[in-house]
Amino acid sequence: MDEEADSDLLNWYGQLASRRVDLVGDYAGKELFLIEGDSLLLRCFSDPKLDFDDGFQLLHAAYNVEHFLDGLVQRNCNFHIVFFDEHEELCIPPNTSSANRIKYLLARSAIIRHLTVHLPKSHATIELHSFTSVRSLVFEEYLKASGIYFVMCHDGATMSTGVEVDSALKKTRIALRATICLLISQGFNVALINGLEWRDTKVITMVVEGSRRIQLPTLSDDDFQSKPMRSSTNYSGLDLSDVKHRLEISLRALRLHIPSNIRSEEHQSRNGSLDGAISSTSSLTKGDHICQLKSSSDFDQAFFSEKNYLTIIVIAQILLEDHTKMQLALAFLVHTALIGNLRISDRRQNVVRPKKVKKQNSKTAEFLTAFSKIARAILQENLWEQAMGTKPEICDIIDLIDGRLFNSIVYQVVEDFDASKMTVSLASKVKTLIQALCSISGIHLRLKEHNTSLASPKAALDQSDTEGALQISSVLPFSNPVFDKHLASIELSVDRSVVSEGRSARIFQEISHWHNSKRLIDPKKPLATSEKDKFWALKRNQWFMAEMTAYAASLTNSTGKILEPELVTVSEMKSSGKALSENRKEVKETEQSQKSNSTKATTNRKGNAGKKAMLDSIAATKAAKDDNDAERIFSAWKTIQKALDGESNLRSRLVKTKSYLNELPDSKRKILEAEVELYMLNTLLSIYIRLCRRKKLNESAEEDSPALAAVIWDMLRRLALSSRGLTPTIAKQVEQVAAMLKMPKIDCAPSAPDRKLSFEMSLPINDLQTLPIAQSPREFQLLHCGPYMDRNLDSAPDSRVPFNPDGWQRKVLGELDADRSVFVVAPTSAGKTFISFYAMERVLRANDDGVLVYVAPTKALVNQIAAEIQARFKKSYKFAGKSVWAIHTRDYRVNNATGCQILVTVPHILQIMLLSASNAKTWSPRVRCIIFDEIHSIGQAEDGVVWEQLLLLAPCPIIALSATVGNPEQFNSWLASTQESSGFRLSMITHAHRYSDLRKFVFSPPKRFAFHGLTEQNSFATLGLDGMAGFAFIHPVASLVNKSRGMPEDLSLEPRDCLLLWQAMSRYATDDFPISGTLGPDHNIFPDIIKKAHVIEWEKSLKDLLRKWMTDDRSPFDKVLKDLSKSMKESRNGEVQLSKIHATDEEPESYAAVDPDDLCQTTLPLLSKLHERGALPAILFNYDRGKCESICMAIVSQLKAAESRYKAESPSWRALINGWEQWKSSHTKKIGKKADRAVSTKKSKAHDDDSVSKADRVQDAASSETSPYAFFDPEAPVDGFHFAAKKKLHAEELSDHLWALERRGISTELMDALKRGVGVHHAGMNRKYRQVVEILFRKGYLRVVIATGTLALGINMPCATVVFSGDSVFLTALNFRQAAGRAGRRGFDLLGNVVFQGVSEDKVCRLLSSRLPDLNGHFPVTTTLVLRLFALLNESGGSPYAIKAINSLLSQPRLYLGGPSFKQQVLHHLRFSIEYLRRLSLLSSGGAPLNFAGLISHLYFTENSSFALNVLLKEGFFHEICADIDTRESSVLRTLMVTMSHLFGRRPCRQADKEYVENVVKKSPSIVFLPPLPKKASRILRKHNQDTLNIFTTYVRTFVDQHITTEDCKLPLTGLEVGGQESLEVPFTMLPPTKVRSAFVALSGHGDKFDSISDLCNSTRGGVFLEESVIPHLDVYPDETTTPLNAYLYDFYMHEDLGALEKANGVRKSDVWFLLNDFSLVLATITTSLANFLKLPDSEPNMIDVLGDGDKTDMQQDDKAAADVPQEKGGRLLAPSPTPAVVTQQTKPVTKKKVAESWDDEEAGGDGGEVEEDMWSGGSGSEGDGNEEGLLKVFQALQKLKAEFDGKFHAMWA
Repeated sequence: MDEEADSDLLNWYGQLASRRVDLVGDYAGKELFLIEGDSLLLRCFSDPKLDFDDGFQLLHAAYNVEHFLDGLVQRNCNFHIVFFDEHEELCIPPNTSSANRIKYLLARSAIIRHLTVHLPKSHATIELHSFTSVRSLVFEEYLKASGIYFVMCHDGATMSTGVEVDSALKKTRIALRATICLLISQGFNVALINGLEWRDTKVITMVVEGSRRIQLPTLSDDDFQSKPMRSSTNYSGLDLSDVKHRLEISLRALRLHIPSNIRSEEHQSRNGSLDGAISSTSSLTKGDHICQLKSSSDFDQAFFSEKNYLTIIVIAQILLEDHTKMQLALAFLVHTALIGNLRISDRRQNVVRPKKVKKQNSKTAEFLTAFSKIARAILQENLWEQAMGTKPEICDIIDLIDGRLFNSIVYQVVEDFDASKMTVSLASKVKTLIQALCSISGIHLRLKEHNTSLASPKAALDQSDTEGALQISSVLPFSNPVFDKHLASIELSVDRSVVSEGRSARIFQEISHWHNSKRLIDPKKPLATSEKDKFWALKRNQWFMAEMTAYAASLTNSTGKILEPELVTVSEMKSSGKALSENRKEVKETEQSQKSNSTKATTNRKGNAGKKAMLDSIAATKAAKDDNDAERIFSAWKTIQKALDGESNLRSRLVKTKSYLNELPDSKRKILEAEVELYMLNTLLSIYIRLCRRKKLNESAEEDSPALAAVIWDMLRRLALSSRGLTPTIAKQVEQVAAMLKMPKIDCAPSAPDRKLSFEMSLPINDLQTLPIAQSPREFQLLHCGPYMDRNLDSAPDSRVPFNPDGWQRKVLGELDADRSVFVVAPTSAGKTFISFYAMERVLRANDDGVLVYVAPTKALVNQIAAEIQARFKKSYKFAGKSVWAIHTRDYRVNNATGCQILVTVPHILQIMLLSASNAKTWSPRVRCIIFDEIHSIGQAEDGVVWEQLLLLAPCPIIALSATVGNPEQFNSWLASTQESSGFRLSMITHAHRYSDLRKFVFSPPKRFAFHGLTEQNSFATLGLDGMAGFAFIHPVASLVNKSRGMPEDLSLEPRDCLLLWQAMSRYATDDFPISGTLGPDHNIFPDIIKKAHVIEWEKSLKDLLRKWMTDDRSPFDKVLKDLSKSMKESRNGEVQLSKIHATDEEPESYAAVDPDDLCQTTLPLLSKLHERGALPAILFNYDRGKCESICMAIVSQLKAAESRYKAESPSWRALINGWEQWKSSHTKKIGKKADRAVSTKKSKAHDDDSVSKADRVQDAASSETSPYAFFDPEAPVDGFHFAAKKKLHAEELSDHLWALERRGISTELMDALKRGVGVHHAGMNRKYRQVVEILFRKGYLRVVIATGTLALGINMPCATVVFSGDSVFLTALNFRQAAGRAGRRGFDLLGNVVFQGVSEDKVCRLLSSRLPDLNGHFPVTTTLVLRLFALLNESGGSPYAIKAINSLLSQPRLYLGGPSFKQQVLHHLRFSIEYLRRLSLLSSGGAPLNFAGLISHLYFTENSSFALNVLLKEGFFHEICADIDTRESSVLRTLMVTMSHLFGRRPCRQADKEYVENVVKKSPSIVFLPPLPKKASRILRKHNQDTLNIFTTYVRTFVDQHITTEDCKLPLTGLEVGGQESLEVPFTMLPPTKVRSAFVALSGHGDKFDSISDLCNSTRGGVFLEESVIPHLDVYPDETTTPLNAYLYDFYMHEDLGALEKANGVRKSDVWFLLNDFSLVLATITTSLANFLKLPDSEPNMIDVLGDGDKTDMQQDDKAAADVPQEKGGRLLAPSPTPAVVTQQTKPVTKKKVAESWDDEEAGGDGGEVEEDMWSGGSGSEGDGNEEGLLKVFQALQKLKAEFDGKFHAMWA
């Protein structure tokens, strides 16, 4: 490949998009992925700690590989490893010397051999494969068979300093990127192994995404080659051409089995026996050994392992080439024997370079090179693998060479080796090796044996090794009664010389509430609030309440009815708070009591005869009245029925009849229901008869007759089973229709007296043979009636709820009534919603004090839940200031969070409230229950740790809800243990079945498309999208293309799927794999009328049999799979698609070409088809915010363009406009005349002749109202060119919504889209806009919404169809199930459609067949949490709540999900976190927070950056650079911005290459790579990191000393034990064993001195937990990390160019707002905290009101909208509006900022708060410079930086 082609490949790679994601939680889950083996080795071999130069530490290299793979295994990754022969040199690190390259190649072969043998035993699921080439057909077949999701690979990039791009590195880079190019062309994404980092249970790395729009470069065969060393066969005279033959001879001499079919041809052509002996000689030539071998019986083979066999064979070949190496050979044999005897911890060697042995050094290196070359050649021979087999017990090849040990033997034992200097066992092993060598080579190596004692002298330890000296020798004093009892088992040396905290320390005190500084804790101090503030607060709150009321009005219950609020009073629940069994007991006792009373009443029957007669008379009178009422009702129905008969359009008649029935009050419905439903049935029959007649005449029909028959069957079944007013006549008609159509027999039980029908039935009819259904009754039900089946599962009445709950729902009620915690796992639409509201009602009825907290993962769900509470509950309180509910998020609050009984919030806010000292004695103890909705959010990389901390801190029973948990048993085990330690019992309740089924389709767009308006809906009976051009049905079983993955437990089959599966299995069943006849649908497994419960049992039996077929390659499973996959191939869209309003319209002259890969072009054709089938409303999910908006704009643009053409060309439109113009002119004249007459009337009221009569006025008004032009708007979207359902919403209501959006600055494009029924929903949209989209969608007006995953988490937006619009790395198994659940919601749709648009078939099958990912947690005891717990304890005065929270947390047996049970390690970690805080002057010896502790607490969301900020403040760095803020403002702010960009919002770059920098970065205003920190800041942070390193190194040492007794000798993945069991004495100097560092890493000479936190965490010995992410440090670039940071924040600050951020910095446009807003929030938090610290008079220390500029702008828009409400719009807002609390007296206004802390505070007359503030007492000045003047400068500089940054941010998005 030439230079230009190389450049093309590199440029192509530079254009690829990448995302930094958590491979497990965000991307792969349990999906199988592939690790490119040489990429793995390149990462592990590039470890700077690995010594392949002075030594050859093969075992250390193997440890690195196993440590990395074990990291993946511990995080539940599922992967295979593959090596390619053509890549064999890609594993060699950059700039490796030519002499050392062979070492890496031998290491590669040894590691492959090691993993091949040991992985099947330790981890059978990890397969290792080898192929010749990445382009081989065998590898291609492997990819297809294995179902690989993505490939983990190295891209050859390196940012290491001092690494030159030599030819080898360039070749490596080209080969790896050519591999990436090939994989991407095959549809695989690539995860980069370089740059991968571990973060708790997460695997964070870059995923490189392919794009069809980026043209692939042309690749040649040479691009994939790594230029292996095969051409170099000679080294120092070494000949490898005869390796295989010599190996065979050696193996036979050793009596090792060699399969006859692989003997060398050379051996077979030779004469003579191989069993002869070689005579001993000191000088041998090539070939002399062939017939002179000694017998192998001269040595003991019991001691031999694979390593020993290989060693003697290789040394024999070396000595046959060069007998002068006999001394080195003897040294190597001694080294081999020592490896087997020495404990691995005793093998730590220093580098030995004696000055007098330079020549010897050269010979030693040459010997190792020769050994490596021969050993590698042997390991590559199949003959070796055949001879050694795959026995793990003898395969120790991974410990073949210890270069440092070998050098020590050679250099320190210079004289002849003496057996007397060895132990007996060691000398024996050396002799055995010498004998074995002699047996195959005839060479005698001499080992001296003096007559002295064999006891060896004690090995000398190298005392120069003082690497542990920097560790802290003792800890600072600390004692706290709450913590001491937990830390009692930790024995530490305490530095008693520290007697005080120092004069500069300030004790942290909370003198203001967390969220309101103006509310002082001391209630005696006055609080001033202006009348103006009160007015605007009231107005704003009323505005929000009005919005919430409107939002609540859009919510419906499960039957689609508007929610009506229930007045809740304090009383016992219907279950009296008792378990269900106790309720039943009470019912039984009541029945017995009633029976007893009845017996007593019998004795008084005679005396009551007169009373009975009177009651009978009353009953008769009532019955007569009821009869008269019924007659009137039926008379009215006859009138309505006659009007309906006049409707010629049968569909319209059906719709109107259904509407009439739904609108009837219950008193009338119970009389008319059966007859009206029979009338609807009769209408359906008329439609069906017409359809059958058209079918008989072979005419096209709009309906599918089986689908219509299914609707008729559903009507028949409901009439027979549930209709009220069922008369004998109606029952007879029902039975007759069922019989006529040959449907299942229905037995009707009349429930009302007979009455003549008011209409004639359409049946019987005898002229149609096609009228009856074609299938058997059961087959018909399974094939067509699945969506209509009775779906109740063991349902039963329950007085506690207004519906008949299923069995699992009754279990939940019982647990809640017993005040126990519950974990519920049930799919979307299964019926989880009621659980939350039942729990809420329990709390509301119990008393006025209890609090329930509802935790939602998104603010969108927070708003919805609050609105639903508003719509469901109202309550009267005795005291003012209380409410039913409140919302509390950082940027949005309604009502008082601590004065409500139901708080709806997000995890971060609840964590703050529970850790707030001001809440510890008031609010927190009142919390009775916490609901965690969408609990699987605990697995998120960013916020999951907060969820985990909340579960550990919960002071009450919890309710955890989720539809998508991959490991519910494991999660339940952990959750139950956390609850048990808090004193609560938890039960898990699961339910596996959705209420409504989902049917999946793949959409194929047309090649050409013409849009001339939306086609009228042509079907009402057909469910699903079957039969439509472009939609291919996917049978769920067709997705099981990868049998090795098995069948997921939640793979759901609807009845039709089960029937099709049974039919396919029956077709291909064999004698060996039969299908039982009892599984057939016509067998007695089903009753006449099939219910969903019956199908579920059948489905289970079919799937059990199918699983057995899947696991057997001989079964017909593949044939069944192919059969069921036909539907995916058959239905493809044609060449063209036309959408037009009227079928009679002319064909268009031209069609526009459609790019199938452009979602903006394919979406309108898709939506047109959905509209045509009646499958709207739909939600289109795309996981790119920017793309969501692009698709929306494209749809609207196409609708407008088509509308414009229609207006220009349509005669009917022109006629309509002309008519409207005439009417408008006439209407204007009429208005003018009326005005004239009105004036005339005023002037002379006496002249009645001149005035208009009342009749004339009524006539004018009537003509005006009935004119079709009265409400015509020529500017409104024309019907057919919008998706809005205008009849669902009043025009005035839409106008109100649009006005509200206009006041908030929403773009006209988005509002135009809403007018056309299209909306966008993602987290970046304005809050009010999102709310309007949700309201309009729920009300049915909006029928198309394009959204990210924000709508997938519990939002009540039911739709008929979910579309996955385009692929994404975030379209995972978890997100697929979450989003797909929006379709077919319970009570709204009988069947949900799921459509894949622009998603590959492979990805579709993977999503359907993949298992949910396991939930993994985080290590929750972060240093910030420890500090906040001390603040809670100290500032609450040791409150019982605070003590309980701490005890509960520290008593957990298994602290984090997915982690081991290691309580002692947690306590050690806690103790050294305390030590860290003590040494940073953030904590006193008694546990009181000090100095900037408040600042750290408020920046909890930025850990570990907050600690770095604290250090720079403490050490005076900011004081120094900000001193000149008044004179050098620009320079100071730039320096400040660089520093802050290093601390906050850190985004590592992809390890970009020089080519990328030159071609992209240098042409952009962005510098992309963040400049280094100022030198002083770098020095301070590096010292801080070193101090932290010393603290946590001591933590590991202390823990090891006190708790670890086992040897660190097992490899982490395979568990292979390495080395001997005893500590032997050797005749040379050794380095002392390590305590902290892994003994494997110590083989390269490293002791317990670590370079960095990363070094400590990645090389700590086994048995010790150390999580890098929770150790407070920031790696300083470029001193401590080679990965540069993205300069996006600094670049934005300098150039404000959004395009440059997207192109050069690689930040997606849709992410920019969030990233900048986060940084703005950080600046606001810091400046506010510093203002509090400095006690500035104008400071606003209200931390909860601190917002990023983006959020602040949204709030300002809301306030502006509230303030600028015109009277006609705002008058109703300022009037009394519905509130969630009905109070008995005048209440105080509730505002967003001023909320009551507690009811006691309310009575004291103030506003309350929740959380701590940064105020201090004692001392003066900060620790930076001893006075506050310097800190004031820092505050001013940061304030200016914030103002400038926010100004630029605001300008960008204005």
